[in-house]
Amino acid sequence: MDKTIAEKIFTNHVGKEIFAREIAVSSVNFVMAQDGTAPLAIKSFEEMRPSKRVFDPRKIALVIDHNSPSPSEAVSALHKMMRDFASEQGLEIFDVGEGICHQLIPEKGHVRSGDLIVGADSHTCTYGALNALATGVGSTDLAAAMMTGKLWFKVPETIRINISRKFNNMVFAKDLVLFLIGKLGADGATYMSLEFGGDLSALSMDGRFTVANMAIEAGAKFGVFEGDGVTARWFGMGSFDKDAFIFPDEGANYYDRISIDLSEIEPLVAVPHRVDSVSRISDIGKVKVNQVFIGTCTNGRLEDLGVAASILKGKKVARGVRLIVGPASRKILLDALKAGYISDLLEAGASIITPGCGPCVGTHAGIPSDGDVVVSTANRNFKGRMGNSKAMIYLSSPATAAASAISGYIKDPREMSL
Repeated sequence: MDKTIAEKIFTNHVGKEIFAREIAVSSVNFVMAQDGTAPLAIKSFEEMRPSKRVFDPRKIALVIDHNSPSPSEAVSALHKMMRDFASEQGLEIFDVGEGICHQLIPEKGHVRSGDLIVGADSHTCTYGALNALATGVGSTDLAAAMMTGKLWFKVPETIRINISRKFNNMVFAKDLVLFLIGKLGADGATYMSLEFGGDLSALSMDGRFTVANMAIEAGAKFGVFEGDGVTARWFGMGSFDKDAFIFPDEGANYYDRISIDLSEIEPLVAVPHRVDSVSRISDIGKVKVNQVFIGTCTNGRLEDLGVAASILKGKKVARGVRLIVGPASRKILLDALKAGYISDLLEAGASIITPGCGPCVGTHAGIPSDGDVVVSTANRNFKGRMGNSKAMIYLSSPATAAASAISGYIKDPREMSL
């Protein structure tokens, strides 16, 4: 019987034919936790594991990114717990300033095509850009995975997303995924796999990470891309080899199929306080902006910083607007410095923060004030997401965010002269 990508990857990991809606106990290739979830996972692990040893220290990593550097004594104690546990177990740990977990895990080579990866963070689905299955789990489930190298899953049904044509000027992957979430709704793909295929040539790898990252915002368990030449280049392959990737069978059974013509998408924003409340910029009127944040695991990559810098170069952030930029990793920060993006951003009036999650999670580095309107390239805009339930968060692409920082109002980037 023909299979989807998700069904094929689960079949390979379980060791028998398995299909959507079946329950499986599956091996996993890699396990990750960040500083918001790792402490509970460590405590649960120590309660469950008498021998106190992980299944394979080479397949587990801890990341300090959500509160980096530490904003308080209490958080510092949690970071110490993570460092001590990593030292005791021989685990890799990415400490303060290394970057965000969802950039670092693929950047450091811990994701391969066909892998099954779990992380104690809901946006672990990001790694699906690399033709893998990756999903977020709770801290106690993660402890079980650290202990056994296995976890139980319900094999998901799949929605097939067929991509065609190219983006128009100043339209990007973030606009694509906002369009899709607006179409599906916040729970339209609950516990499903979003399988992206068709003509993917308009999507860079940075763009694919953006799209896969936000699969969870439609309720999806996984967001997985077919492999192509872009994927092959990411893995350092000399040429594209179809046999190195997982593709669906022609007769695979899908829950639904959606076709998206990229040329029909325009710059979009998700308006407060729902990610699926998506609007064209022209439909929201003149909205004054107080703060702009460019970064996060969704849009803090080199391509994103480059787009923002191209719009901001030679211009100034509008008076009364705070522009905060958070590179997704130290490597991205260094590459952006070499490319001249950081100097362009600084000269325009941006504040560059330590690579990490920054104000996205609402614990430090840019908590908005009561009534502030924030344009953010992050993935969520519910009340209190950035640390203040009285702020209004609009989600956008880096281009829209940069254009808004200059104008002082939410701005369609197509209206900016470069």
